[in-house]
Amino acid sequence: MEAFFYVVPLLMIGLVSYAAVTVTRRARDISSAWSSGLTAQARCLRTYTTTSGGGETAVSTVLHHVYEFATREGRVVRFDETGGPGTTIEGDVVTVHYAADRPERATAKAPAPGKLAAGTGCLLAFFAVIILICLGFMAVAHAMFDAAAT
Repeated sequence: MEAFFYVVPLLMIGLVSYAAVTVTRRARDISSAWSSGLTAQARCLRTYTTTSGGGETAVSTVLHHVYEFATREGRVVRFDETGGPGTTIEGDVVTVHYAADRPERATAKAPAPGKLAAGTGCLLAFFAVIILICLGFMAVAHAMFDAAAT
């Protein structure tokens, strides 16, 4: 039973750490696309939403856009991006930013490095708080089990 108080927080720390790596990687990809200076005209091929939750929980809806563009070398690239503007519909032409070595990680988001850094920083701080809470819980559980054993 004692292991339960260590395993569950460790699993939570693992999930939060994975989320932190994912957020950091996507922020790095977006920043790299913006700083590369390469742009192209892309066509929005499709928009769709995904929903999660329902029943007893709140429903969350995420808007996705599927874009297609041609790189300067003529390679046709298609990518899916979440969180774009709701005013972009199928058939619209938008400017995308991409890095030459990874055009499939392009973004249609307008350059806003400060906003990206602030958002990423806030998420990482939130993840750090969750990890600290889990570590604190494990420390308290350890102290309680030690006290009960003596």
